[in-house]
Amino acid sequence: MSLTHLRIASRRSQLAMVQTNWVKAELEKAHPGLTISVEAMATQGDKILDVALAKIGDKGLFTKELEAQMLVGRADIAVHSLKDLPTNLPEGLMLGCISEREDPADALVVNAKNADYKLDTLPEGAVVGTSSLRRLAQLRHHYPHLVFKDVRGNVITRLEKLDSGDYDCLILAAAGLGRLGFSDRIHQIIPGDISLHAVGQGALGIECVEGNPDVLEVINVLEHNPTAQRCLAERAFLRELEGGCQVPIGVNTRCEEDQLILTGMVASLDGKRLIRDQASGSASDPESIGTSLAHTLKAQGAGEILQKIFDEVRPEA
Repeated sequence: MSLTHLRIASRRSQLAMVQTNWVKAELEKAHPGLTISVEAMATQGDKILDVALAKIGDKGLFTKELEAQMLVGRADIAVHSLKDLPTNLPEGLMLGCISEREDPADALVVNAKNADYKLDTLPEGAVVGTSSLRRLAQLRHHYPHLVFKDVRGNVITRLEKLDSGDYDCLILAAAGLGRLGFSDRIHQIIPGDISLHAVGQGALGIECVEGNPDVLEVINVLEHNPTAQRCLAERAFLRELEGGCQVPIGVNTRCEEDQLILTGMVASLDGKRLIRDQASGSASDPESIGTSLAHTLKAQGAGEILQKIFDEVRPEA
């Protein structure tokens, strides 16, 4: 290995730094002679906290600044929550590897006064905090009697808002809560028949510059093939639907021997229309499974649903 110094670009949020430092430690363990440095920065998505995410667009909302560092030669790799990484990357960059996935499910976190409730039993008018249109649409579909309110900020900020009484409960990613040491705040793991998770949720994606085999050789130790197969199917599904992380598209994947089964969902913002189906095929060709399922859902009206959503939440100029 000829590489002696690896430079990592990362968001500077607490969760991003926990994830990046995990990557750094694993790479240092695998490559004892390698020097690794981290350059942390704020992205557009970190800076704009007073506007719903869907209103400011999602094309690189949490990744663009990190990608710029790689493209100008100031960083070799960037560590992302894979769910934040667009399915179409800038020219010259590639998804170098995907780490082993944590639990990709959504989780219910409650204010202490609601400790006796589950999602199914929350009283009418209970205020649920989420910034995700995917979660919003699915929960509106199943629980139209609940009130949904946007919540922004990092995980700790959101938990503080919950505990101060601004919300009765929050919906957050189980993986993020676990990585930050808040697993004890998980009141309920939300089953997939209620809320399919985001594409790539629970996995880390390491992005790098194309044409640099030394970097790929270094990061390859973090590649987890079963996770990569599942996530590549999910990302192909999202790409074919021309959706981003701020649209109501949900997935679930599982492997049975050499077969990969992908479930996908598209819903209207009001939750009144929800299309859900699944596709399966060889795990060795995951992207064809995702593409096939996207075509199936388009034939059932997913394209019209998504177009209406794009028109409703088109990013503000």
